[in-house]
Amino acid sequence: MLAMNYRGPYRVRAVNKAEPQMEHPNDAIVRVTRSCICGSDLHLYDGFNPLMEKGDILGHEPMGIVEEVGSAVTRIKKGDRVVVPFTISCGSCWFCQKTLFSLCDTTNRDAEVAQKLIGHATAGLFGYSHMTGGYAGGQAQYLRVPYADVGPIRIDSDLPDEQVLFLSDIFPTGWMAAENADIEPGDTVAVWGCGPVGQFTIQSAWLMGAGRVIAIDSVPERLRMAETHGRAETIDFSEVGVYDRLMEMTGGRGPDRCIDAVGAEAHAAGSIDAMYDKAKSMMLMETDRPHVLREAIMCCRKGGTISIPGVYLGFGDKIPLGALMNKALTIKTGQTHVQRYLEPLLQQIEGGKIDPSFVVTHTVPIDQGPEMYRTFRDKEDGCIKVVLKPWG
Repeated sequence: MLAMNYRGPYRVRAVNKAEPQMEHPNDAIVRVTRSCICGSDLHLYDGFNPLMEKGDILGHEPMGIVEEVGSAVTRIKKGDRVVVPFTISCGSCWFCQKTLFSLCDTTNRDAEVAQKLIGHATAGLFGYSHMTGGYAGGQAQYLRVPYADVGPIRIDSDLPDEQVLFLSDIFPTGWMAAENADIEPGDTVAVWGCGPVGQFTIQSAWLMGAGRVIAIDSVPERLRMAETHGRAETIDFSEVGVYDRLMEMTGGRGPDRCIDAVGAEAHAAGSIDAMYDKAKSMMLMETDRPHVLREAIMCCRKGGTISIPGVYLGFGDKIPLGALMNKALTIKTGQTHVQRYLEPLLQQIEGGKIDPSFVVTHTVPIDQGPEMYRTFRDKEDGCIKVVLKPWG
């Protein structure tokens, strides 16, 4: 089968790999009809995750048609059209029982590695390094899906793939980001990063009752999308200071809720701390560039909440803990508990409250994937979201 293959930092290839085989009675094999390149895939592409191995299959946002199911699988059957969440969860451990699916105690095959790095193992994830189980990803023609009774959601309607595909990750991630922000009716919500997750965070904030949404980025097409599809006010951080502008817009109080939808590879125009981060990361003295997190802490109003859906990978420097503590801020984070949100968000789509396909800017055959990784990473050609067609 054709699959997107990791070859090292800045190098991916579409190559022929062996088709996956059933390994357990709770497995399913899915013929992938659509997959995506995610912003968090760029952290792997850019070499920020040292636990990727040459030959790993990338991708964690797939959907397709069930080709085969194991004898223990009862919720889906051959021929079903399904979306596969990026989290691999057993459904029965202590964490899954509390619907904390991304913290599953069972599915991470590299649990000892994760425990050494972050204290505990989290769930296995598709296509996302050997800290999260080393599972083959979904940027491929076929995908083995473990715990198939817990993960995939069946799509019974005739909605196009692009309208339901993002249930795999970025729509639930944006929703959980807004949920974690504890939005109250009328709140002012500031969202850093207008990539796909940021766009769904903006949409979700409105659906949760925000009175005002302010989107922060420097890429013109992302800001336009936030304005036209997200009805957000915007700040271009390459033109104005974010803190000063937010204070001006909120009468000096600051946003009630601040959401970091950027994560480990934050950029800033001429910021001293951003230059510091870049220098330290180049010397391997820091893994993450947390400029946005620092800025959100400084900007958030006293007693407010900061939500972090942006992926962080290791260690960040110079976090203003004094501001965090003295302003009585609350921080909520986490990989998305995707299975918790699948049914209610599918109902939002089917009910016409949101059409997630608005984020798609490029749809290409999988063999053009390497080129699109570069285009997406470099923010060229108006690229915001790439959908891959594994079968051309």
